[in-house]
Amino acid sequence: MQITYHGHAAVAITTNAGHKLLIDPFFTGNPLADISASEAQADYILITHGHSDHIGDMVAIAKRCDAMVIAMVEIAEYATSLGVKKTHGMNLGGSFTFPFGRVKMVPAQHSSSLTIDGVAHYMGLAAGLVLTIDGQCIYHAGDTNYFSDLRLIGREHLLDVAFLPIGDNFTMGPEEALLAAADLNAQLVVPIHYNTFPVIEQDPESFAQKLPAKMGKVLQPGESITLEKS
Repeated sequence: MQITYHGHAAVAITTNAGHKLLIDPFFTGNPLADISASEAQADYILITHGHSDHIGDMVAIAKRCDAMVIAMVEIAEYATSLGVKKTHGMNLGGSFTFPFGRVKMVPAQHSSSLTIDGVAHYMGLAAGLVLTIDGQCIYHAGDTNYFSDLRLIGREHLLDVAFLPIGDNFTMGPEEALLAAADLNAQLVVPIHYNTFPVIEQDPESFAQKLPAKMGKVLQPGESITLEKS
């Protein structure tokens, strides 16, 4: 399995069977994105919550690639209303097995809305994603504060990789992300959601160096890691 970081919170996964997943596809308007929305490929698009820097180019990519949108029910219904043909609505605590693997939606402490024509529309609750694919377990936290239930996620799942926001202001900052990393106990921790805008500027290398040896990994936009079943 190959995992590629595309800046901000956008993460692409290509499974061993060739399924292409795209999490939080924010390319248009993302100064850190290494590719454009028109270059992104996906069979499945997974959304953590409704803010524009996470829904991003969901509709355009889903239509072009005939991809399935997997998201909270409110976001799935929103995608359907805009002409996306394949959607799968979920909710917190729920899990479902897809052709590529299993998805579980877990809590995140964050808001979720999308501003359309100056009006904020409710997009359900914010979520994190636990993905079990090719014998590996991946956690994408989306946007969240640090909260004690993160240790339950770490206790229930043997995480190979955790993608954690460190930007502060809108999410937990680096110090809280260190607490989250300790609770989750993932083999590898990758910081996300930083440096896209001035208000979330952080030093990801400093964060990674404070983690236990070999646990922290800073990915540059376009950089990939390969996971192999041990």
